[in-house]
Amino acid sequence: MTRRAASADTRETDDGSRAVRRLAPHARRFLARRSGVLVRLALWSLAETGQAFLVGYGVARAVDQGFLAGDTRRGLLWLTVALVAVLLGAPVIRGVFAQLAGLTEPLRDGLVRHAVDRSLGPAAAGGPGGTDRAAVSRLTNQVEIARDSFAGLVLTLRSFVFTAAGALLGLLSLHPSLLVVVLPPLSLGLGLFLVTLRPMAAAQRRALAADEALGDHAARSRAALRDLTACGTGPAAARRGAELIEGAAAAARVLAGWAAVRTAALGVAGHLPVLALLLAAPWLRARGVTAGALLGAFTYLVQSLLPALHTLMTALGAAGSRLLVVLDRIIGPEGPEPRPERTRAAEPERAGGPGSVRAPAATRPEPALAAAPRPAPGAGGGAVTARATAAIPGPGDDAPDLGGRPADRARTAAVELRSVTLSYGVRAEPVLDSLDLCVAPGEHLAVVGPSGIGKSTLTRLVAGTLAPSGGEVRVDGREVTGRPPAELAALRVLVPQEAYVFSGTLSDNLTYLRPGASRADLDAAVDALGLWPLVERLGGLDAPVRPAELSHGERQLVALTRAWVSPAPLLLLDEATCHLDPAAEARAEEALARRPGTLLVVAHRLSSAVRADRVLVLDGTDAVCGTHDEVLDRSPLYRDLTGHWQGGPARRR
Repeated sequence: MTRRAASADTRETDDGSRAVRRLAPHARRFLARRSGVLVRLALWSLAETGQAFLVGYGVARAVDQGFLAGDTRRGLLWLTVALVAVLLGAPVIRGVFAQLAGLTEPLRDGLVRHAVDRSLGPAAAGGPGGTDRAAVSRLTNQVEIARDSFAGLVLTLRSFVFTAAGALLGLLSLHPSLLVVVLPPLSLGLGLFLVTLRPMAAAQRRALAADEALGDHAARSRAALRDLTACGTGPAAARRGAELIEGAAAAARVLAGWAAVRTAALGVAGHLPVLALLLAAPWLRARGVTAGALLGAFTYLVQSLLPALHTLMTALGAAGSRLLVVLDRIIGPEGPEPRPERTRAAEPERAGGPGSVRAPAATRPEPALAAAPRPAPGAGGGAVTARATAAIPGPGDDAPDLGGRPADRARTAAVELRSVTLSYGVRAEPVLDSLDLCVAPGEHLAVVGPSGIGKSTLTRLVAGTLAPSGGEVRVDGREVTGRPPAELAALRVLVPQEAYVFSGTLSDNLTYLRPGASRADLDAAVDALGLWPLVERLGGLDAPVRPAELSHGERQLVALTRAWVSPAPLLLLDEATCHLDPAAEARAEEALARRPGTLLVVAHRLSSAVRADRVLVLDGTDAVCGTHDEVLDRSPLYRDLTGHWQGGPARRR
């Protein structure tokens, strides 16, 4: 178990005392820097004490000195005093809220800064960035919970203290015996409530932890939906999600149980004092307590003391425990993230150095997609090497002569990556790390691996639309980084998953990359890719095309046919057949493979990998390249993928 996991387990089972000790120094410093706000808040609250005192005292004097004494005018005057005290509560509350902002907003700003620093700290220190999914919850939901809970707690605690002071002072002024009757049940209910604070805090902490775990699982599953579907691990992820949901429900039930105990404590504190006062009325009358004093005591209980106590217990039970738990999760200690082991596969020596591919741990798939272990030295694991190269026909008359290094074209690699590294940030974990790759002219290469591992990044690097952080990318012997778009278009065609079709004729779409293509070339392309049904449905090659009226598969067929017509010697398909049925995909890939030139395909189905001359497997720690059978022997990840694609364990042929 890592220190982080141990720390999390400790916090989940903590009853709240450790959290209080951890947070107490922060709380003292925060409040000490805002002593002026606290003084002004206390001054406004003193007016609430006077209000609570006058309400009950005015009722008692109105009865004893007014109505029972036959002086209606004096009775009404005392009732007016009580009414004015009630009406003065509005400006008092307004003043309290004006001062409250001086406490809650600095708290929120400080928590946001702390959450951001805590999330970005590992990345700034050189660790992997973007792996703290709980940071989103801390920055949004939990910070707002802390702010609202703190505001409610300050309001209710302040109100209870100053209201209770006024009410108890009023009871004492009416008759000391009233305190003897009221205080015991009041203290009993309050004590029972305080006993539930620690277990309630622990239950709240477990509920929050369960909520974070469920949210983290949902985020991981959403990011890996394609892998879960392709690899058949959806049921396992669903079972894990069901377990987390059940855990969250169990935590909620425990929390509800303690809430029931707290409700019982609230009933004891809220109703027993009134009942005790009613039962003790004869005894109180015998000790000289007047009818007005009894009525004033009931007024203190019903109008001031018990509502303030009810609000306090509700706030402490809900807002207080939430505040304690959330603050501890935001600013409490957290064990260090375990740093991922960086492994490099042994491989045969070749010009350009070793090759490996790495991905952040956050993008790693479920156990069914575990990364391949490091192969033994000399086994060729992780090697991304070229087979014997072959000559490639020229790109055609439409391709300008771009020049290049003086080398025999028959020996020039169609695609060559030399120690290519790509990371999306100075301190971010590389997506590709020191990758060496050589693809021969005329070769058909399939790239496979889980989502987020770097397949699309690889195609963008080869296409020249993304510059590497380090290393060199060459197509047909020419470095692609920094080349003008016109020169890149003559070297390669990139067909993404979302096919681009524009308004115009079908012929305009197909000849976009080769305006001088003849009708015979278009007919050959349409026949090779199986586009005739769409051509006939639209009314011919010169018929207008409305992209919104085409299905995703039809758009992909148009884009693939356009790529076939292109004079570029290199075709890059980034899951460009994902919307085609298997038969249409096979026909399209076979047609593009027969086309003069080189084909690099990000595979969407196993059949794409089987059709290729070689397969490149990116698994996050190593890159394994070879024929389908060779990669089956050397890559456990590829065997897993093959087994899931075929609905059973992969067999080595």
